[in-house]
Amino acid sequence: MTAGQTDPVVRSPYGAVRGRYERGVAVFRGIPYAAPPFGPRRFRPPVPLPPWDGVHDAGAFGPTPPKPPYSEAFAHYLSDPVVPGDDCLNLNVWTPEPDPGARLPVLVWLHGGALTRGSSAVPVYDGHAFARDGVVCVSINYRLGVEGYGLFPDTPPNPGLRDQIAALTWVHEAIEAFGGDPGRITLFGQSAGAISIGALIAAPQTQGLVRRAVLQSGPPEASERAKVRRMVRRMATRLKIPATAEAFAAVDRDLLLHTQAEVGKLSSPVVGGPAFGIVIDGDTVPRDPLEALTAGGAAAGVELMMGWTRDEYRLWLVPGGLMDRVDRLGAVAFAAAMARCHCGSEVPRGYRALHPEARTADIVGQLVTDHLLRIPLHHLADARTEPSYVYEFAWPSNLPDLGSCHALELGFVFDTGEAPESRKLAGEGAPQDLADAMHAAWVRFARDGDPGWERWDAAHPVRVFGDRAPDAENGVAYTAYGPRDRELALWATDAAAVTLEEPVPTGRRSRWRG
Repeated sequence: MTAGQTDPVVRSPYGAVRGRYERGVAVFRGIPYAAPPFGPRRFRPPVPLPPWDGVHDAGAFGPTPPKPPYSEAFAHYLSDPVVPGDDCLNLNVWTPEPDPGARLPVLVWLHGGALTRGSSAVPVYDGHAFARDGVVCVSINYRLGVEGYGLFPDTPPNPGLRDQIAALTWVHEAIEAFGGDPGRITLFGQSAGAISIGALIAAPQTQGLVRRAVLQSGPPEASERAKVRRMVRRMATRLKIPATAEAFAAVDRDLLLHTQAEVGKLSSPVVGGPAFGIVIDGDTVPRDPLEALTAGGAAAGVELMMGWTRDEYRLWLVPGGLMDRVDRLGAVAFAAAMARCHCGSEVPRGYRALHPEARTADIVGQLVTDHLLRIPLHHLADARTEPSYVYEFAWPSNLPDLGSCHALELGFVFDTGEAPESRKLAGEGAPQDLADAMHAAWVRFARDGDPGWERWDAAHPVRVFGDRAPDAENGVAYTAYGPRDRELALWATDAAAVTLEEPVPTGRRSRWRG
């Protein structure tokens, strides 16, 4: 903020908002995009806000949706601030030029957290660096857990996804006033946020609203209705109420969160179990999003970037000592993995043959990660005629045992590695050159549709971020392309005998190196 510079005021179609200048960037926090989803609106689809009079002060993050805290084991690695209040359907905007004539590219962030935790207020997700580099960055809050994804007979499904559609509609209609170009909106999200993006770009209500999308560690998918319904019924049993939205709406919010946390203890991606998720509803999700995107013609013209971390599963297994427990289970763990992945015993045998030195937990973790994440994204990239780009994040955390775990790349993408919340996963001394490379790739993709490497084709080029490969000039190439010893980072795809439901091509080295 320069001397004499006043707080920025933007006049959007919904009303005027006053933000703050921070380090040369205009920031607007806590802007409501829908009415508070409580009282008679609880468990119902979002209700639009009428335009407001006066100037809404957007100087602080708005309330976060109700959510249980992380367990002590996970809270050691992940931060999840809570801002109290009912007006939790809000969003934030970082912009370098809050002027309707700027017409800058727009990135819209959807946070992860298994659709039960997380918010736009997590410091790792600060959008300053994107605005610094010429992109308008938006982050949103949406309903979580049973409030956002409970399945009831007396209310429409997927209210959390409907919140996201409402927020995206708000962005499309209002972002020009903040300096953004509504014709260049890129969605990006991680984990549950990426899964949400798969449903959003396939939804009939959003066609034409999104130009590009980035799916980080989350494939397009729909959950089984019976599995989500089972979560609701188990909660209803504990609460001794009918499994209806009307009955749940009468329950104290804190009691509901406590019950949800107790019932959801066995909802790990590796373990499985009942969990909240997006379901086919005949409206916002008329069919499985992966099918809609690969065979249904949805999201025509939308360019995609997608990828994963090399050791996704370690964030699921390292907290609480689950790696050691899976190792001790041995054959029982392999049997559970086969059931989870719907495969025969030849699959874990193939993984073991290729990596005889690996721990049981590593084999089980990679097997489940391939099934749940990498192979669906592989199919998505193969099926799309629009440009697609694939990456892998391979830099291992400086903290013990985490490796290149789930969510570790976020501090690099946002260039927020100096935040204490980023160091909770990365440790001290994360390489800034890696953050520079990743952040720049996301900026280029939002701006031009080209992140800086070859689009996906029959040769399957994969951009590898963070490999500790030797480099003639710099000693370590944190941003090298390969060399790959497995296609798409699938652990066992260089063994033709190993299949997960259908054949995967044998491995080949990437043809690209930085």
